[in-house]
Amino acid sequence: MSGVIAIPLATPATTPKKRSKPKKTGPTVSDRILKVVSASSDRSGVSLAALKKSLSASGYDVVKNNARLKLAVRRLVAKGYLLQPKGTGASGSFKINKNKAVAKKKKPTKNKVKKVGAKKVRRASPKKAAGAKKSPKKTKRKSPKKAKRPAAAKKPKSPRKTKRRVAKSTRAKTAPKKK
Repeated sequence: MSGVIAIPLATPATTPKKRSKPKKTGPTVSDRILKVVSASSDRSGVSLAALKKSLSASGYDVVKNNARLKLAVRRLVAKGYLLQPKGTGASGSFKINKNKAVAKKKKPTKNKVKKVGAKKVRRASPKKAAGAKKSPKKTKRKSPKKAKRPAAAKKPKSPRKTKRRVAKSTRAKTAPKKK
């Protein structure tokens, strides 16, 4: 036989696949907060402590998700779903913003099916129909310009001492005459 040696092919190193956690179903934290605050009949609103107490009573782990809870409260205040009559950030009391809460509960419109004779015709929702009339304008992307380097900071000049000039007379000094 000839001197050929079979070398096994190198297999690429595979990383172990991460197991994806099953997505939890159920209401989000912000939905739970809105539900608790809207159920409250307190005129001044619900404090953060009372909010945590009622969430833990409904089965939410407040100790484990404390940061998530505070973040959700701050976002709801920033978006306008909650009003904050007292306090700042995640502390203080919270009331439901009735103007914004009604707007949130609207469901998106679905395509409607309309029967015409024996055929079914799909009608697009009014929002899509309005958007279909106008075609989006294409814009050219401009390449980002390179940022100019700022000039080196110049040091302020220290005030120089000015030399006093002694005024010289143009006349030559003459010695006093001797008699």
